[in-house]
Amino acid sequence: MILSPHMLETYEKCPQMYYLKYVKNFSLPQKPFLFETGEKIHALANYFLNNENISKMEKTLNAREKEYFEYLKSSKYFDFDVISTEYNLSCKIDKYWVGGRLDALVKTQDNSYFILDYKTGEIPENAETCFQTIVYLLAVDKFIKEYKSLKFVYLGLKNKTEKIIELTPQTKKSFEEKVIKTCKKIELNVFEKRENCDTCEYKNFCN
Repeated sequence: MILSPHMLETYEKCPQMYYLKYVKNFSLPQKPFLFETGEKIHALANYFLNNENISKMEKTLNAREKEYFEYLKSSKYFDFDVISTEYNLSCKIDKYWVGGRLDALVKTQDNSYFILDYKTGEIPENAETCFQTIVYLLAVDKFIKEYKSLKFVYLGLKNKTEKIIELTPQTKKSFEEKVIKTCKKIELNVFEKRENCDTCEYKNFCN
């Protein structure tokens, strides 16, 4: 099984929630409209970076979506060489497989690589240590092997901000240790319940 960043984040937040969601497969109703803007922006960015004609699609954007996309298109990262977009990538850390879907991977002429992630909401407060950052950096590190630098870039479209985290020998070691530690607990079925769960969507299913 390949563990995604969301699965690992869920476990870190509450092992019991992970158990209910991914072991018992409890599925809760979702509100599709919450994801519409993000899905539309990701699709447009994918087509744009692959030199597709998106003029008709752009006309369907509302004012907020247009503002988001214009900011994204003006980003310096969209001028770099495109390696891949909307790409599933995984890697093996110790004996555990982790992976996810990259929004985009771009590079400069001097062989510096950037993993791009578009956020229509907020950039994670713990961006330096969250599993999305960790898994994607480790996976791309194994994928390209040789580079001048490798950085994860969160692009916050709502507030027009960005957050950059670079992979270094030191962070790579700590990232691998964190992945292995969490995966071991999942493997050993350590699914204890967290203390504060009043706002948890799964609270009615907990014992």
